[in-house]
Amino acid sequence: MAMVASGREAEKGQQEAAAAMDAGKYVRYTPEQVEALERVYTECPKPSSLRRQQLVRECPILSNIEPKQIKVWFQNRRCREKQRKEAFRLQTVNRKLNAMNKLLMEENDRLQKQVSELVYENGFMRQQLHNASVATTDTSCESVVTSGQHQRQQNPTPQHPQKDANNPAGLLAIAEETLAEFLSKATGTAVDWVQMVGMKPGPDSIGIVAVSHNCSGVAARACGLVSLEPTKVAEILKDRPAWYRDCRCIDVLTVIPTSNGGNIELIYMQTYAPTTLAAARDFWTLRYTRGLEDGSLVICERSLTAATGGPTGPPPNFIRAEMLSGGYLIRPCEGGGSMIHIVDHVDLDAWSVPEVLRPLYESPKFLAQKMTIAALHHLRQIAQETSGEVPYGGGRQPAVLRTFSQRLSRGFNDAVNGFADDGWLLLGSDGVEDVTIAINSSSNKLIGSHVNSSALFSSVGGGVLCAKASMLLQNVPPAILVRFLREHRSEWADCGVDAYSAASLRTSPYAVPGVRTSSGLLGNQVILPLAHTLEHEEFLEVIKLEGHVFNQDDVILSRDVYLLQLCSGVDEDAIGACTQLVFAPIDESFADDVPLLPSGFRVIPLDPKTVDSPAASRTLDLASTLEIGSGAAPRSVNETASTSYNLRSVLTIAFQFTYENHLQENVAAMARQYVRSVVASVQRVAMAIAPRPNCQIGVEHLPQGFPEADTLARWISQSYRAHTGLEILREGSQTSDSLLKLLWHHSDAIMCCSSKARFCIFGSPVFTFSNQAGLDMLETTLIALQDITLEKTLDDGGRKLLCSEFPKIMQQGFSYLPAGICLSSMGRPVSYEQAVAWKVLNDDDSPHCLAFMFLNWSFV
Repeated sequence: MAMVASGREAEKGQQEAAAAMDAGKYVRYTPEQVEALERVYTECPKPSSLRRQQLVRECPILSNIEPKQIKVWFQNRRCREKQRKEAFRLQTVNRKLNAMNKLLMEENDRLQKQVSELVYENGFMRQQLHNASVATTDTSCESVVTSGQHQRQQNPTPQHPQKDANNPAGLLAIAEETLAEFLSKATGTAVDWVQMVGMKPGPDSIGIVAVSHNCSGVAARACGLVSLEPTKVAEILKDRPAWYRDCRCIDVLTVIPTSNGGNIELIYMQTYAPTTLAAARDFWTLRYTRGLEDGSLVICERSLTAATGGPTGPPPNFIRAEMLSGGYLIRPCEGGGSMIHIVDHVDLDAWSVPEVLRPLYESPKFLAQKMTIAALHHLRQIAQETSGEVPYGGGRQPAVLRTFSQRLSRGFNDAVNGFADDGWLLLGSDGVEDVTIAINSSSNKLIGSHVNSSALFSSVGGGVLCAKASMLLQNVPPAILVRFLREHRSEWADCGVDAYSAASLRTSPYAVPGVRTSSGLLGNQVILPLAHTLEHEEFLEVIKLEGHVFNQDDVILSRDVYLLQLCSGVDEDAIGACTQLVFAPIDESFADDVPLLPSGFRVIPLDPKTVDSPAASRTLDLASTLEIGSGAAPRSVNETASTSYNLRSVLTIAFQFTYENHLQENVAAMARQYVRSVVASVQRVAMAIAPRPNCQIGVEHLPQGFPEADTLARWISQSYRAHTGLEILREGSQTSDSLLKLLWHHSDAIMCCSSKARFCIFGSPVFTFSNQAGLDMLETTLIALQDITLEKTLDDGGRKLLCSEFPKIMQQGFSYLPAGICLSSMGRPVSYEQAVAWKVLNDDDSPHCLAFMFLNWSFV
């Protein structure tokens, strides 16, 4: 609509200009007049009639021009500006298309060379097989020996001169050899590359991504375009900790200039282990940077081994990995920007990790997701931020928000790995090895994590405690699991622990809480978005936990809790290497240097999922993964789970807490118990997500003491008919299975609740069962339903009305409630036209629970 209006305005301006010319009133503006009009245009491109008249009065040089003519000038000026911007946009798109076309042509040439080599090798192998068959029929030993000698002469083993990293000449020889090997991988056929599925080339795509096939180690290759100059691209890519989240540190020990204008760097790099089940890796490498004759810039790198004069042996808690020749080829594009070729090639010593984790170290797709694609994502993000296309979040610049994301990710990696040189020390277990407890009392850790740590621990002493665990998940979609953990925090988190973590930012933390106590009541969770990456692979947000009540020494304190949270990989179509949810308590000020002590979850698929699967259509409705009897509805994901997701993934959990020395044992016991309770909650959710054939709904998931689902469905139906004289379900059901199915698919929300105090409304009854419509209305699952209370669901008016109607329900057996508003577990308001509440009686006519039916409900 804006473009149409602008076009009409330009056309109207042209018509008025033509009319002015026809009337003989065309004015040729002098340079001074144009300069005055341009100054006004800069401040106000579309001045009003009063502003134009004022302009004529204030500028004597415009006195001979009528206001109507000035209006036409501004219309034409806006039209020219719009045309100029559109022309610039089209030129930019054209440059991208030309560069992408050149890239595709080069890729096509490389593929043709590879095809030619394969055809040649195929013919050679056919000839060898023919010669072998002839040799077996020839009894002459001489022919066989002669044939073998001839083959060795035709394919002599190349003899490389000995290269030593202990002298400059040897370093330069290694560097030049690394450069040649890298270019043969980046633009040649040294590695058999297989393009990754779903990576479509185009001006707006991330690029062309391929992975290795049948080569030593694992390798990944990418070609892409970015709107940055080559020198800026090189600077960004060399700053590996800024974009490679697994990089712990990178130290440039020596820089040696070369005679050809380049330089050689000797580098030591350490990387984090992604889970608690494997050791971290380190690398000793040589990095060679130089320009080529065609104006391209090359940064190539490879490991220095013991054979080439490199150092021997990794430090404790590390395993030495090898980086084979790889790097970056950066070529300038016409009109600006760069064309980038990236090759990552490593040998991570997969045999040193448990067998279940080896796919993480043997998969080239995992390497591509973790390093190669991450580098391209980061470059595109920086390019967008530089051009001003990325809006600021919360008044902060994108670079500041990226720093927050890096600090959260790095702090969580530090907690998971627990390096001894950072000051971490393992504590003894309580006899069960499921949870690992480590403490860190070094001053660097405290100062780096908490601004006011000196004031907090100066008198009593203290430190940071981390409780962590890893577990194997079967048939659990990582994206759906982490989305549930993010959106339903109250289903696994303990409000007392949240209060303790938040209080650690202040000088007087609360006493050590128990786990799952009734002293804390967590209100609504409000998610305040801050920033996200271009592909929405990762986003940063502030979580506000409202209405937090904590009981300390019989004193009720009310205070909101704030968390800074990083979430990544929650989209099923995401290409990231893992899915994680990392958060840290912050105070209300949220300063740029706010102290962060991250905790959270990381789920890593052990086998890459299929990119083009129908998983993207799935919702967070975890209960839909449960089938109902043998006549399962199409909502089951059994058909898609085997193709959409890997069968196995590793979940790593780590929670950090501050402690005072005299409370160390108490905090350790609390942390161990808390992590175990979180693990139990995650396992409950995972059971609901994982597809299980022929699962009878209600048999496993109803609380202890409740009947099976078919029996409960019969009691609900019979009690409704006995109290109201009406049928709740359609007629024609002859078996209990069909009765359960009809109840489950009923269009109105039907749910049951009970409490220890039975029907005392003030006893905060909890929901125990719901049909599919009820789960949709509450935005929860059958598992998580058991943690939702009736008091949280009803608004103030609904609670008061139910309290007044409760005696009638108990005496008469039911009551009709007027239209109202209730709240889902996500805090969203839900309207309903009418509600019915009735007593559900068992076979002995004794009250069993209270049932509700909300008619014609919808989200407001």
